[in-house]
Amino acid sequence: MRYRYTSEPIEDLVQVASMGLVLAAQRYDAERGTSFASFAVPTIIGELRRHIRDHGWSARVPRSVQENVMKVHAATDELGARIGRSPSPRELAAETDLGVEDVLEATLATTAYEAASLDHRIDGDDDSPEPPITIGVDDPGYEHVERAVVIWPAVSELPPDERAVVALRFLGDLTQSEIAAMIGVSQMQVSRLLRRALDRIHTATAAAV
Repeated sequence: MRYRYTSEPIEDLVQVASMGLVLAAQRYDAERGTSFASFAVPTIIGELRRHIRDHGWSARVPRSVQENVMKVHAATDELGARIGRSPSPRELAAETDLGVEDVLEATLATTAYEAASLDHRIDGDDDSPEPPITIGVDDPGYEHVERAVVIWPAVSELPPDERAVVALRFLGDLTQSEIAAMIGVSQMQVSRLLRRALDRIHTATAAAV
């Protein structure tokens, strides 16, 4: 159940875990003095992580980010149970030995686990046999892509804290207050970081044009 946040059906995860249990039973050596549970649990978790890493993503995500997602998710459950609340990115970074930016990146990457179906009806009536018919319109996405070609190189040059705030604000669609709560700073600090980052981007893109 720890991995229920993925798009993989629980039944498939149970099957993979069962295969891990069988594998542990085949490799277990009682003469080493270790209990079977102590040996089996890491083996089962390893099989689950490999399965999710190879099959549980709707979009292609770098292997390092996939592994960080699993670290952060496991640490969120364990640390949250210890402290009685949702841990902040700084606390998760300390728990996982990752950087705060890596934790934020892993948090955003969890959206790549499950993609929305093209057959999902806008009106919410999924029992209808036909997908919704829409009329073609001018797609503003092309303009966004053109802007991204100029903007994102400038974003990549930002300091890590400013780059993280920009990603959370414009990719994560979070408010300044939500970002402040997530990274453990005040809303005013988030506002300053965001304003400074936007000024840098504006300067860089103006020079590029």
